[in-house]
Amino acid sequence: MPPRSTHPVDKLDDDNYPAYTTGRAAEMLGTTPAFLRTLGDNQLITPLRSEAGHRRYTRHQLRIAARARQLVDTGTHIEAACRITTLENQLQQAQRLNEELHTREATS
Repeated sequence: MPPRSTHPVDKLDDDNYPAYTTGRAAEMLGTTPAFLRTLGDNQLITPLRSEAGHRRYTRHQLRIAARARQLVDTGTHIEAACRITTLENQLQQAQRLNEELHTREATS
């Protein structure tokens, strides 16, 4: 068993902590568990698994799922919404990396 954190609330602040069950995540997004499973099937998000094998979602994954839902709600087919969301995330990561590299160059 891992050692207990001296600050258990830290996990709640961690965007990558798998705190949400499928049912709770679906409720928070105003969708169904099947929608979340479809996002997984389309490789947009991959939930972590509890020791019992149940899906657990992070806040970061829920933000991604919310974006996909927004696209689907405006008429975008779910597969296209997953692809668009993936590309948006890749663009954000590339922009962040580019900014970091420019900052390093400026301070060198």
